[in-house]
Amino acid sequence: MSILPFPSFLDDVKEKGFKKAIFEGIDDSVERLTAGMNVQDVREALRGDGASRRPNPRLTPHADGFWLHMRPSYFNRDVTGMYPSFRLGWLSSYFVFFETITGILLMLWYTPSPEIAYGDMLTILSNVPLGQLMRDMHRLGAEFMVAVVALHMMRTWITGSYKKPRQFTWFTGLLLLVITGFLSFSGYLLPWDQLSLWAVTIGASMAEATPVVGDQVNLLLRGAPELGANGLLRFYLLHVLALPALLFVFFGVHYYKVIIHGYSLPPQKENIGEDSAKRVPLDKRVYFIPDILTNELMWLGATTFIITVLCIWFYHAPLENHADPQVTPLGTTAPWYFLWIQGALKLGDKFIWGVAFPTVALGGLAMLPYLDVTPSRRFAHRRFMLTIAMLLVSVTTILSYMGLAKFAVKTSAETEIVHELTFEPAHSKVGIGRTIPFDQMLAGAYTTAQFHGHEGLSAADIITEINGETAENGQYQQMIDELKFQKLSANQVPLRFRTIPEMEAPVLLRVMEEFDHHLEGAPKELPNVWGALVITDNQRGLKRLDWIVSWDSVVIEGGDVKLDDEGNPLFVYATKDVPLLDDEGNPVFDDNGEALTEEQQVLDAEGNPVAARRIFSDHLFIHEASAYFD
Repeated sequence: MSILPFPSFLDDVKEKGFKKAIFEGIDDSVERLTAGMNVQDVREALRGDGASRRPNPRLTPHADGFWLHMRPSYFNRDVTGMYPSFRLGWLSSYFVFFETITGILLMLWYTPSPEIAYGDMLTILSNVPLGQLMRDMHRLGAEFMVAVVALHMMRTWITGSYKKPRQFTWFTGLLLLVITGFLSFSGYLLPWDQLSLWAVTIGASMAEATPVVGDQVNLLLRGAPELGANGLLRFYLLHVLALPALLFVFFGVHYYKVIIHGYSLPPQKENIGEDSAKRVPLDKRVYFIPDILTNELMWLGATTFIITVLCIWFYHAPLENHADPQVTPLGTTAPWYFLWIQGALKLGDKFIWGVAFPTVALGGLAMLPYLDVTPSRRFAHRRFMLTIAMLLVSVTTILSYMGLAKFAVKTSAETEIVHELTFEPAHSKVGIGRTIPFDQMLAGAYTTAQFHGHEGLSAADIITEINGETAENGQYQQMIDELKFQKLSANQVPLRFRTIPEMEAPVLLRVMEEFDHHLEGAPKELPNVWGALVITDNQRGLKRLDWIVSWDSVVIEGGDVKLDDEGNPLFVYATKDVPLLDDEGNPVFDDNGEALTEEQQVLDAEGNPVAARRIFSDHLFIHEASAYFD
């Protein structure tokens, strides 16, 4: 007799033996956990065998258990294949939980502060076990989630699954799409690098176009006139608290409505105007356990495996240099899923295309089930709505292309060339001009014109010829004046070009050849162009690199080079001030006794006008401890 007021495990061992007591204990625990299925039932389900007990214990977890109380116990065979759902609804649900888990892991090592956030990102990438993998998976999962939810909405439109009685289900799905977009957008700022800061700056600035309250909304979003500590904290709270709360609420409502009305059948499987999703004939039933459960476990493993493989070998989340509000990167755009709004903004007024247009578009999508009241879901009867769907996809694609930096945004050729050589780390890539080893940055002035000399001349002869030409036509003095404007003192500016030391600085030579290659592909707006690199010792362990582009000035109209009748560019000719002379050849003075001058074209030795030279320069500093080179 047990000394306890209830039978104990030891009593079972004494009465039934150890082996049988252990087995019955496990069997009882499994049955409690699954709300009705014992070990034998689970084994039969995993093997795909029919249930050996009656009533079927595989139905009780749906009625009495917690884990499956929102899953139907059986499905119609017609909705268990890839068509009509393409598993997009399941993938959307998967990414909700996938992003939650990976996001919580990243939160453990992240602090939402401009002074700490970027350092935390570097710590996650370098010192946290599997930190880079978790960040890559979280970022890639966010991109996939936006795309999958959008495709899920489009699939619902194409198959007409928004029709009565699923109008509200469609509306909650649209809310989930909007929340998903903003959830991904709010996380864009958290790394606090140049890419995130300026992409979010562009997106947040659209709020300014809101009538009456635009400035207040923008200020509320940023927390200050410029994005800083308050803005980062607000985006962090949106990303980890407010938006996930809304997401889970509407996800539960959406999924509940899906279960209530059933998974819509393929359009051709239903009678016109009849919704038979809830009526599943016995011969069409496919039970959740084991068929659907094992199928979903397979998809779970396969999807996770694919994301893992992509993040290990093919994809790494970008991390640029630390955010700098004072430096605007060239070609900054909003995240790809908001490019269609950025493209629309290029069409005209900021309010019309940045606020009214997206609002009307989303409002039209919300009203879609109430506007399309035709009873049939069959494709042949819905040509108009399918045409509208394809037009929507086409317009979104075109507007997204228009949102790219290269569309309708004119950047001068010389700026693009220098930026291509000197841009800061972006997407694991760095401008080649930053990769010159520190010991090969030999102080001096070098020019790409060295590669344009006549055959038979040595590099030293070519440089001597170039120095003579630039001294004679004033180009070198113009370059020196430009560098002095860039705060270089006179004794820091090299007096003449020197040959590029091939043996001492092979990387420097290769960079200058690449510089020349970019200049050779310059358009007509840069005729007779050559480039120069001036390297100076700014201070101990720090070099200054000035990149210079010099070309003949041409007439620009409407952003394009103006051409003559023969298709050649029209030049802007150089002028100089000369003393104004009277008829007798004597200088003319004003009332204050100062000699008057007049503007006169500069002519060469043959009497032809000389084109005015233009200079563009930009500089960067390279520290001896820089990570751009080994």
